[in-house]
Amino acid sequence: MNRRILATSAAAIGAMLMTMQPAHAQRQGATSGVGFADETDAPVDGPTTIAGDKAYVSAVPYFRDLGPWDPAYKAPRTSDGKADLQGVWSTASLTTLTRATGRNANIGIDTLVIPNDKIADATNRAGYTASFRDSQRRTDPEAGVFTDRNADAGYNAFWIDPGSEFAKVNGEWRSSWITSPANGQIPYNRSGNAAAGSRMASATAINNTGPEIRTLGDRCLVSFANQGGPPLTNAMYNNHIRIVQTRDHILLEIEMNHDARIVRIKQPGASITPLPDNIEQWFGDSIGWWEGDALVVETRNPHELQARGRIPLSKDGKVIERFRRVSDAEIDYTFEVIDPVSYTQTWTGQMPMRRSSEQIYEYACHEGNHALPGILAGMNRGLDTALDEEGE
Repeated sequence: MNRRILATSAAAIGAMLMTMQPAHAQRQGATSGVGFADETDAPVDGPTTIAGDKAYVSAVPYFRDLGPWDPAYKAPRTSDGKADLQGVWSTASLTTLTRATGRNANIGIDTLVIPNDKIADATNRAGYTASFRDSQRRTDPEAGVFTDRNADAGYNAFWIDPGSEFAKVNGEWRSSWITSPANGQIPYNRSGNAAAGSRMASATAINNTGPEIRTLGDRCLVSFANQGGPPLTNAMYNNHIRIVQTRDHILLEIEMNHDARIVRIKQPGASITPLPDNIEQWFGDSIGWWEGDALVVETRNPHELQARGRIPLSKDGKVIERFRRVSDAEIDYTFEVIDPVSYTQTWTGQMPMRRSSEQIYEYACHEGNHALPGILAGMNRGLDTALDEEGE
């Protein structure tokens, strides 16, 4: 994936200048390139890579080096006295929104906290860990094209960057971001399940009727993994979030697909009128306020197309998020999804965001995609046939 430096306004650059955390050197170990090391190995400084035999320098602190949060910690302040959340933060981790089941399951389905004596095994059995191991196998140069019949081989592991550790939350290893319900799964009801699957069902059921029927991720309109929220999540790559903070607005800039979510900040004693229901924005209408050092954000009314994604949200639903800085290196991010139309219960989650010394780079999606003209030309050639067959 091409990663060109994102052009940013001088004002935004000025708002984000701050002291960066020192890089932590990755130790080269038995499974080099994926973040696991033998404690006897000496630190190795080198170029960033996630595959092959080279060690790499981590731009974020390792979870293994982070302990419980200090309840007496005082966050740095902005010029207006609020807790300073600004900077670039990473959500990269083997921990994901839902708890792993099936062949990638590492613990009991109702186990949120991974015991210390099981974290090594859980890490070794994680799906991304297996992908990194498999990517080290050399292809037989004498084999014919497609002879491996590996339908799961999309990206080579060199091109992805999901993270190499399960996440720690206040000193505890976590198996999922979802904290309730206890099974770590999204509690869809029948309506929510239909909404979550409707876009993909439409994309696979109808052929050659135009690119508009494809999913939002296919069309590169928003991140394919709901990383812009609400709620925020992580994915196989591009897990950086830049926060720019002023008195009246907070910007959440997501590296994946250059999503940008703007939160309007309500001042004490004042009110902010929500946008009319007929004005639908990507990521919804977000209004925030401060409760002590915690930024609270309530979001409603996402774009109708986005409301039919993995985390559907009806017109009556809302997501409440909280951002609280708990150390120089971490933000504690929690969320609550409230929508009886789509879910059997209110569900909650928690995800740590680690300070990164890297900057946001452009996510080049269809930019530079030389196959795109052929895709659209093929669509046009099949359009007449599709219309005849579907009676449109």
